[in-house]
Formats: sequence, C-alpha cells, structure tokens
Amino acid sequence: MSADFQVSTTSLGDGVAGVAVLGEADIYTAPELKEALNAAIETGATSILVDLSGATFIDSTTLGVLMGAVRRLHPVGGEVAIACADPNICRIFEITLLDRVFRIFPTSGEGLEHLQMSAAGGTTAA
Repeated sequence: MSADFQVSTTSLGDGVAGVAVLGEADIYTAPELKEALNAAIETGATSILVDLSGATFIDSTTLGVLMGAVRRLHPVGGEVAIACADPNICRIFEITLLDRVFRIFPTSGEGLEHLQMSAAGGTTAA
C-alpha cells in the first residue's frame, strides 16, 4: 500500500455504499480498492458511489477494478457512480469512453442523490 493512499467505505442507506479514495489509486493500491468495493457489495450494497474528489491520480488498473464492481452489480440492477470534479481524472474516463459506463458527478451529493433515486425506482436527468 502506498503511504499517500487511503480508501474508506460508508453505508449511505437504501443499498448504496460510498467508497472514498484519497491519494494515488494505481497498480500498487488497486488491491485495497478492490477489497473495499467487494466488501461493500458483500455486505448488501447494490449501488456504489466512488468518491474520487480526494484522488490525485488513477491508472488503468483502477479503471479495471471499477469495471469489476460494475460487472458484479449489473445483474442485480445496481450501478457504480463516480464523484469527481478533477478535470484530469474526468478526462481519463472520457478518453477511455468509460464515461459511457459510469455516471460522473461533480459532487458526491449529486451522485448520492442519483443513486438513491435510482434505488427508489426514479430517474434523474442526465
């Protein structure tokens, strides 16, 4: 684990979990992120808000870990949403076309609102 990396998981209610990333999410820290995402799913989360507002860097390994969570949640109608305002990190999702897979919100509050409405059977504007 990198000294400048932290990940924390929180239950946000309605089957939604929050996973906050702080620091560099890369090949060395990906196992810890994967463990946090899997733990959230195994404890009943059907949707996850990954908060990257504290992330300073993500790499392709991180994207693969996020996609793994999508694959696990998709069969139960869940999703992974991303909270990120950093234009450099958002650009990585755009370049890889993963902005078509993940809903990306500028704040965790907006992402949480979307996931809670989805869990309640509602929809939100794109």
